[in-house]
Amino acid sequence: MTRRDGARAHPAGRPDPPPSGGPASAWTDARLVRECLRGREEAWAALVDKYKNLIFSIPIKHGLSRDDAADVFQRVCLLLLAELPQLREPRALPMWIIRVTSHECGRWRRHERAPGATAAEEPSALRDERPLPDDVLAQLGQEQALREAVRALPERCRRLIEMLFFESPARPYQEVAKSLGLAAGSIGFIRGRCLTRLRRQLETMGFR
Repeated sequence: MTRRDGARAHPAGRPDPPPSGGPASAWTDARLVRECLRGREEAWAALVDKYKNLIFSIPIKHGLSRDDAADVFQRVCLLLLAELPQLREPRALPMWIIRVTSHECGRWRRHERAPGATAAEEPSALRDERPLPDDVLAQLGQEQALREAVRALPERCRRLIEMLFFESPARPYQEVAKSLGLAAGSIGFIRGRCLTRLRRQLETMGFR
């Protein structure tokens, strides 16, 4: 997959030794933000990877084409990189991303309607002029929580659930079994165990 993360964070001068404590993909938002601000490529890549589906899903919900959604994605990543030092509370990052991406979708539509408009004539993407409806915010938040819960599963469960529930069309059991090196007859049983793991993971995140 071609990377669409736009600008990249670069350390100034000699980089510090890599921090201990496991891969960046397992870090909390607070740690990811902290390490991004220190200029760590690994942290920036993990932050974008964590939220790329959330960012990309919003322009799709707004009715933009996939190509336009990719352009919005790049713009939001640039804004994220630029505004990260001003983020006061890392726990607010998902909602910040949702709000900014939604405004970028509106800016994109305005630009399409009036292509001659300059950036100075456009409202800032960060100005909260029209808050998203509560039900849309809740849906986007739940979708992101589900992604994070799936990411936290053991690799075999994560891959199985992604192939069965996140791909369209879903893969047949025979293909899933071949990809995971399992017997086709075992997929139904393992699927049930993995869904139980996912439900427990969601419960630890506050979902009942």
